[in-house]
Amino acid sequence: MTAPTAAVQTAHAQSAAQSAQARSAYTRPESPQRNPRALEYDLIARMTQRLSAAWGRREGGHAGLLSALDDNLRLWSVLAADVAGPENGLPAPLRAQLFYLYEFTAHHSRDVREGKASVEVLVDINTAVMRGLRGQRGGA
Repeated sequence: MTAPTAAVQTAHAQSAAQSAQARSAYTRPESPQRNPRALEYDLIARMTQRLSAAWGRREGGHAGLLSALDDNLRLWSVLAADVAGPENGLPAPLRAQLFYLYEFTAHHSRDVREGKASVEVLVDINTAVMRGLRGQRGGA
């Protein structure tokens, strides 16, 4: 039997390295599991950034703004459905406030579409909810 060529040795070394990476991915996760509050926070933060950016670019076309408004309202629809469900563990007054924010967001989004309002209030609402998810108090 002949000695392995350099190409074979390189392929074997790469395969061994990939196997080691795969094993380490299962034995020591790079990041801990995220809790639901952290995931909600991240989702709302991304949506808030999109709304702000789309508002800043609205002169170049409304498609991005309309898409951001739709996605923000979809997010709030999911949140509203969650807080309306009997299995939701939040206190009833907080659930009612969040549901009201969904209704307000839907109405205000229509006003933004019609050119009667800006996204500033929607950004403020999302920011206030993000503070709540982080356990921070503050006006908004």
